[in-house]
Amino acid sequence: MQSSLLSLPQQHAPEVMQYAPEPPPAASYPSSTVELGDLKRILVRRRFLILATAALLTLAALLYGLFTPALYSSAAEIIVDPQDLQVVTNDVNPSRVPPDGGITMVESQVAVVQSSGVLLRAIAATNLTDDPEFNGQGGLLNRLLGGVLGSGSAETDKTGKTLDALRRRLAVKRADKVLVLDVIVTAKSADKAAKLANAIAQAYLADQASARAKMATDASDSITARLDEQRKRVQRAENAVEAYKSANNMVMAAGNLVSDQELTEINTQLAAAQSRTATLKAQVDQLRRSGGAADATSEAMRSAVISSLRAQEATLVDQVSQLGTELGPRHPSMMAAQQQLRDTRALIARELGRIGAAAETDYERALANQQALEAKVAGMKSKSLDTDQASVKLRELQRDLEAVRSVYATYLQRAQETREQVNVDSTNARIISDAMPALKKSWPPLLLLVFGAFFGGLGLGTGMALIAEYSSPTVLSSAQMQSAIDAPVVGVLPAKSARRRWWPFGGAAAPAGQKMDAVAGLALRRLFSSSRRPPNWPLVPSILVTSAPEDSAQRGRVARLLANAAAARGSRVLFIDTNNAGGSQKEPQPGLLDVLRGEYAFEALSQYTPGSNVALLGKGRPKAAFSEAQGVYFTQHMLAQASRNFELVVVDGGALADNLNASPLVAMVDEIVLVATLNATPMRDITAASQAISVMGRLPTGALLVDEAA
Repeated sequence: MQSSLLSLPQQHAPEVMQYAPEPPPAASYPSSTVELGDLKRILVRRRFLILATAALLTLAALLYGLFTPALYSSAAEIIVDPQDLQVVTNDVNPSRVPPDGGITMVESQVAVVQSSGVLLRAIAATNLTDDPEFNGQGGLLNRLLGGVLGSGSAETDKTGKTLDALRRRLAVKRADKVLVLDVIVTAKSADKAAKLANAIAQAYLADQASARAKMATDASDSITARLDEQRKRVQRAENAVEAYKSANNMVMAAGNLVSDQELTEINTQLAAAQSRTATLKAQVDQLRRSGGAADATSEAMRSAVISSLRAQEATLVDQVSQLGTELGPRHPSMMAAQQQLRDTRALIARELGRIGAAAETDYERALANQQALEAKVAGMKSKSLDTDQASVKLRELQRDLEAVRSVYATYLQRAQETREQVNVDSTNARIISDAMPALKKSWPPLLLLVFGAFFGGLGLGTGMALIAEYSSPTVLSSAQMQSAIDAPVVGVLPAKSARRRWWPFGGAAAPAGQKMDAVAGLALRRLFSSSRRPPNWPLVPSILVTSAPEDSAQRGRVARLLANAAAARGSRVLFIDTNNAGGSQKEPQPGLLDVLRGEYAFEALSQYTPGSNVALLGKGRPKAAFSEAQGVYFTQHMLAQASRNFELVVVDGGALADNLNASPLVAMVDEIVLVATLNATPMRDITAASQAISVMGRLPTGALLVDEAA
């Protein structure tokens, strides 16, 4: 039955009450930046993008690993001692160990192994230019590109391609603090990889020996080229010495001037003559002092004749003495013996006189010899002074000759040494481990690729998810929501409850539903604890629940949870659904729109749910429009009448940006609650909903978030 309100003309409607609930004072909320804890929500929401990216990359890696030809790697080890073998003393390549122990020198050998000279040796030794795997002719595409882009001769082009391909397959490494080089070659065949690694190692040793031999050859050639010049210099120096000696009449014997040798010999003779003269003069002086008696001289004492005569004299003296005793002085025998004694003494006297005369003669002869030698020495000394002046220049020429000879001898010896070093390899490097064919393939590492692709895909997907979130941000946390609407978040509800019936109203709450009821009840307390309703305000307390269009299901669920939570605590609740026409009939039943048009009293339309304290009021029939002022009046009237039978009105206001019929309710309700889903509702929808509420003259007073991860 229609209410008497239908007879009330709209132009004579009573004036609307001037009070409209105001939001609480503005509070300071945290900024809306994304926090680290919100990353979990982003990743959970966009998990399908992350997992799909990881799956695609894993599949691509798996296909690559299955269809890519296997490659095998083999390594040969070379030890390089920075101190070369000491074959000869004067080596062309001196061995000096640097302060760092030779690490820098060995490190430079890594580049030498990869040089073109070494690799070309290995290519020639293994005929690698005929191998399609390395010469760039292994496939049709390579042959076509080679025909189109190739330049130069075919042989040169093939060698260049082989060299480039070998460089790409070669790796030379040196472990830290060791002098060992690892030559690693990768090929499609394990035997080929080992063969190439060994060939490169051998080519390196041969290249080092060849380089050192070339250095020795170049040094020998350079020194030999200088030998002729040094020989000519020696000849010029010798000719200069001989010409000078000839010009100055300087005859040499045994390396010395003949005049110097003669002067030395005469000086020696003079010294001997002077000594002999002095000795003879002493003898003569002694004879002269003894009065001519030479019997006391040393010459008389040494004379054999004198000694013999003295012996005869002694014998005759004994004989005379004996005969005198036996025969008497007149005896003929006595007289004969005395005569013999006198004759013997006469002989002694004559011999002593001869010795004295001989001494005088020897002294005079020695003195004359001495004087002759002194005169000769004096003459040679004057001649030697002139020769000494010429010898100064001669000695200078001789010193120059000796220096040139020394340099020439050094060059000659060094040239011979370097010629011998050409055939001697002093390189102290050797292969300590030959490359062996690999038992397992080195590429592609299927398991590693799959795991790398999977985790790389997770990382890439995570990055794409964060980029997508940055380009279209969603509600991530309560702090972000509070900052966006400048109102508190009064609760966070779980998204689902498997054992909770949220429609129709009533029924016993399951354990999970009890948690949601507790959150909803706490949200109601927070909303009305901050409300500034005047005392004895005639309108029933009311809440309007709104959201973005995409959150309509969560909004309806939250509105019913609020109504159920209030009803569960004994409050009588009026639930108004602005989105439901009411009933299951095809023809919409009267409801809220009919009340706002003044066609029905809401008491006649509200219906209690059986077994519940909740009365329902549907959307009604949208057959006729009404003015906003009329809607506000009848909304106020409806809320005033509802205060007689209800303690709370909960309105599912829909998406206010699309539901202009709810604007009268927005103007009169106490609380406007904005519902959003964490990590799902875009921030632009929250901004649009907040702006729609602002256009209708109000601001959101709170927010309820739904957590799908709870």
